Amino acid sequence: MSPVRGGYTPAARFVAQQGEQRAFVKVATTPLTATMLRREIAAYRTLVDAPNPRLLGFDADLTLPILIIEDLSGATWPPPWTDHAVSAAIAAIEALHAMQADLSPFEAIHGSDLGGWSAVRADPSAFLALGLTTRDWLESALPALIDAEAACDTAGSAPTHFDLRSDNMCIVAGAMKLIDWAEACLSNPRLDLGFWLPSLAYEGGPPPEAILPDAPEVAAWVSGFFAARAGLPDIVDAPFVRRVQREQLSTALPWARRALRLKE
Repeated sequence: MSPVRGGYTPAARFVAQQGEQRAFVKVATTPLTATMLRREIAAYRTLVDAPNPRLLGFDADLTLPILIIEDLSGATWPPPWTDHAVSAAIAAIEALHAMQADLSPFEAIHGSDLGGWSAVRADPSAFLALGLTTRDWLESALPALIDAEAACDTAGSAPTHFDLRSDNMCIVAGAMKLIDWAEACLSNPRLDLGFWLPSLAYEGGPPPEAILPDAPEVAAWVSGFFAARAGLPDIVDAPFVRRVQREQLSTALPWARRALRLKE
């Protein structure tokens, strides 16, 4: 069994091989990674027909859960985002959203108070320190951003992934597979799709509104999520998350500006 690098948490990751058979093994190393891994195991068990890797085995132990899935190291991982890769990703996401699954609702997994633009209004210092806009612009735009954000419903009955990024998406035999299911829940499918689009645009893909037009409430919610977090101190158990959030905010904020017709 050989260790492999990757991911944004300190969970241990390995590739195990017996003859020509290979498997990817993830093992919890902290209380946070144990909670996330148990949630991921639950998602794999209920989303049997989802566009995800084959579940080969698991141990949902409270302190040391282990997940074993098919090894996808030989798959094609975007970027670059070709037209085929974008189409395959959309097809996989739509297939997921069309399923029925016994997952926890959004609020049970992610909480009811996620901050967003309201949190930025309460303390704009971390957001403004990123240098993406001016204080005057923020004060002028906040009422529209907060109103649009509040109009975005996080509740829903569709199975959603809620961590869609290129490092969680790969192509196998022409079809997209989605990995890392710790954030999966029942929620609003438009919001799940919209949560992916800023990272797609950052990596050279189409702008968000080319895939999800007429969605000012989603643009406001997604941009607010990143705006409230991207400038905060690094997370001890996930030190690379803030960098990724800054990248996604750099395309999510212009999307919100365009969607809400806010002045530059």
